[in-house]
Amino acid sequence: MLPFTRPTLGDEEKRAVSDVLSSGWLATGPKVAAFEGALADYLGGGVDVRAFNSGTSALEAALIAGGVGPGDEVIVPAMSFVATANVVKRVGATPVFVDVDLVSRNLSVSGAERALTSRTRVLLPVHFAGRAADLLPLHQLAKERGLLVIEDAAQAIGTRFGDGHRIGGSGNPVCFSFHPNKNMTTIEGGALACSDGDFIRRVERVRFHGIERDAQGGVDVSEWGGKMNLPDVGAAIGLVQLGRLEAFNWRRKELAEGYLAHMPRHGALLLPEDAPGHSWHMFCVCVDFEMLGTTRPAFQERLGSLGVGTGIHYPAMHLFSLYRKLGYGPGDFPHAERIGEQTLTLPLFPTMTDQDLDRVCVAFATLLQGTES
Repeated sequence: MLPFTRPTLGDEEKRAVSDVLSSGWLATGPKVAAFEGALADYLGGGVDVRAFNSGTSALEAALIAGGVGPGDEVIVPAMSFVATANVVKRVGATPVFVDVDLVSRNLSVSGAERALTSRTRVLLPVHFAGRAADLLPLHQLAKERGLLVIEDAAQAIGTRFGDGHRIGGSGNPVCFSFHPNKNMTTIEGGALACSDGDFIRRVERVRFHGIERDAQGGVDVSEWGGKMNLPDVGAAIGLVQLGRLEAFNWRRKELAEGYLAHMPRHGALLLPEDAPGHSWHMFCVCVDFEMLGTTRPAFQERLGSLGVGTGIHYPAMHLFSLYRKLGYGPGDFPHAERIGEQTLTLPLFPTMTDQDLDRVCVAFATLLQGTES
């Protein structure tokens, strides 16, 4: 069975873990500091980076450091992993959903502008599947309205924006995830990049129990903080993975281009599009199962019988029970809902072969053959 994703780990990562285990320093230490520095250099733009135990923790810390809390609203796309909205609820604010573009699956800027109220504090775009959101008008909108932009770049390590800079190097808070299904991994982990020194210092407090230390080693706790730090074992893996990231992403791009060239064309199949700087975290398609006279589970089962595993990324967030309590329901965001009902994530990872790619394309052609196009 060809899975939809698989982490790429080798002997160098094993040696890095062994070295940390032998060092006697297992929690946050010198490897985390080295990883943060290397990641800051990679992103560019003079940003500082702080590592976290997950991308979700990084987002939560960013909201807290941005002063977001009860009574505030945060604009989020209706199509993302649910963590994007959950962290807003976690800090006591209200997520305000906005529809997405059907093909890019990224936040609609015009929709975000229409959703603004006097309580809006943050625009929280997601770079879906590694494709950069339309940042220039979002930043302009934020500047005009006095809003903070926090980017959810959980799926976008290595992505470049239209002017060529890497996502994460713009100076505003940008959060990454290094979960095993991401383009690089620290097993579990994440990071926040930002050029604002005061913001970074508050993030540090939020990350570790609210603790501040003075030059003499004295300790004070001035506000609430969690336990969100990354251990050295994960950072050691991350240092190796970061050195391999460009090669990983290049292979992902090759595979995505192969899909776009060889997947069958059919009225029931909507493919994604390439874009400059895309890091291709996932290759997600929409399949009109109703047009084909089938269901998604049945279609997935048939693909599985041909050796092709798939994922579902993602259900539309506003239709979860938690967010229906805010008054959302079917019909609110048609694009997000169509994606949620029709999405399939196809296999895409650096060690996939061209033969694996052909297997997926042939399997789709087989399932679509003889149906109305």
